[in-house]
Amino acid sequence: MMKAKPHGFVKFDPQTRQLICQGEWDLANVNIIQQELKKISLPSSGDVLVDGASITKMDSSGACILSDWMNQISKKGLKIHLQNFSEKHNKLLALIEKQIAHRKPLPPIHYLGPIPKLGKMTMGIIDEVMEYLSFIGKLTMEFLRIIARPTHIRWRAIVNIIDLSGFDALPIIALLSFMIGIVIAYQMALQLRNYGANIFIVDLLGLSVLREFGPLITAIMVAGRTGSAFTAQLGIMKINQEIDALDTMGVTPAEVLLLPRILGLLIALPLLTMWANIFGVLGGMVMANNMLDISWHNFLIRFQEQIPLRALIIGLGKAPVFALIISSIGCFEGMQVGGSADSVGKKTTQSVVLSIFFIIIVDAIFSIIFSKFKL
Repeated sequence: MMKAKPHGFVKFDPQTRQLICQGEWDLANVNIIQQELKKISLPSSGDVLVDGASITKMDSSGACILSDWMNQISKKGLKIHLQNFSEKHNKLLALIEKQIAHRKPLPPIHYLGPIPKLGKMTMGIIDEVMEYLSFIGKLTMEFLRIIARPTHIRWRAIVNIIDLSGFDALPIIALLSFMIGIVIAYQMALQLRNYGANIFIVDLLGLSVLREFGPLITAIMVAGRTGSAFTAQLGIMKINQEIDALDTMGVTPAEVLLLPRILGLLIALPLLTMWANIFGVLGGMVMANNMLDISWHNFLIRFQEQIPLRALIIGLGKAPVFALIISSIGCFEGMQVGGSADSVGKKTTQSVVLSIFFIIIVDAIFSIIFSKFKL
């Protein structure tokens, strides 16, 4: 017959001031034992006897529970005496007491104030900027080395990047640019119609799309679509140690993975910008025709007469700079990925945020420079 388990693991007799421990004091029953010890009402002073005769099993976790409880009770002024514990249990309790006595307290947690936090964050940003500049310098040296040896240029990889980041992005860029053109024309039409200046929508729409919205919206879309893909692809390769394998084979990752991505996007983004300009103007043309009764023929004649070629060239001139920002940040963050999938997601998000941030900053700098030169 199986031996029935006792009801409860501890009992306190207030008459004899005796705590009777019974049952299996092991890891499986730790939570129950802790709860029962908390419910015991002990006297405020004097001696307490702890009887271990009925303990059928005790491991290190049970000994830790009992030892911690005795230490807490001793601090309240009670004296603890052990009795009827087996030799094995006494040795285990003595070992636990020795470990607790030599246990070092955890170091205190120092919370940084707002100024130290700002300084720490600033130093982290400076370190990352220095790593990024070092990364750009190494890529430049690798690019000069490959240019000196044209046979090392990975044309197939470059064409593949142009296809993935350029051709595959045509539908979404066209749709987004068309809708942006409609929104801009609608907002302008509401104001121009009040003053009878309907025809000037062509001037405003053409300059805003060709100089600003075309290159900027395209770059932001590519940063979210292609820049994040660069980071994720390189990050997964790094986790799978594929980049280390390239180094082992004597092939630099810059030659095979990084430069083809940068050069491919450098070619694709200006073409996507031109594509976005076409659909942005087309969307504005549709809205101008519907709201302001400007015929397509009159729109195109006015567009040709009033929009200078300089506006198109300025917009297209921004595209290669935006492409370098997106591709270099995407590749840099991909190479910074650590050894976990969580790091891939974190660096991918950081890549997109930084790319969009610097695209807007550089676009603002371009605007200031062009205004100084009255372009």
